[in-house]
Amino acid sequence: MIDIHTHLLPDVDDGSPSYEVSVAVLERFVAQGVSILVCTPHLNASQAGTAPFEEHAAILQELRRRLPAEIELQLGWEIMLDVPGANLTAPGLSLGDSDAVLVEFTRGGVPRDASAELRRILRSGRTPVLAHPERYFGCSVELVQQWRDLGVIIQTDASVLLGRGAPSVLARELLTAGLIDILASDNHGDDRSLESARQWLVEQQLEEHAVLLTRINADCVLNSEDPLPVPPLPPGLFDRFSFRKFFGR
Repeated sequence: MIDIHTHLLPDVDDGSPSYEVSVAVLERFVAQGVSILVCTPHLNASQAGTAPFEEHAAILQELRRRLPAEIELQLGWEIMLDVPGANLTAPGLSLGDSDAVLVEFTRGGVPRDASAELRRILRSGRTPVLAHPERYFGCSVELVQQWRDLGVIIQTDASVLLGRGAPSVLARELLTAGLIDILASDNHGDDRSLESARQWLVEQQLEEHAVLLTRINADCVLNSEDPLPVPPLPPGLFDRFSFRKFFGR
């Protein structure tokens, strides 16, 4: 598996507080089959010109030194689009060495100019990977379809897909419609991972979906290639009985 959205650089944002926590999470990820992981600390678009590239690169290097060789670490950012028009073309702002940038909207929900800003980023030569659209107030299947038609790549949090509440309902609607390109853990030094979602997909005999969502499309993004289409799911696949092993009664 490949995880393109994590907060495992120690003590730089609201993610992992220490090297020890990060190493423990990464060792668990290796055991689950994660071979490439991108550390994506939070960054406001308004501060993109002063991002601490060298500091974070040094932290990543130390984290690599403490890890087993079975996992490859890359550096990126989760960029909050707090202002329109910010220059996101600096090489250090992308996911690894790709032309993709991981972006998110503010907690206020989908901004009025969301589509225009995503289109502007695309025209600048960057491919926006929109993090967890299921979280944003005002988001819908129709809006996500519009963004994908523009060329935006959609990343959903794996734990939300198998969760409860409105974000989980929307995430499942997006997956059923074939509108999610990539699953990621969004791990903050906790127990979130790709494994539960991958396992559930395999148990539903959706091995093709599992591979596309947890490996192939993430690999495409990191190599500046278009993700492959993820087929829609059979209608009615998501029901309460499917989730008993995750939720209990």
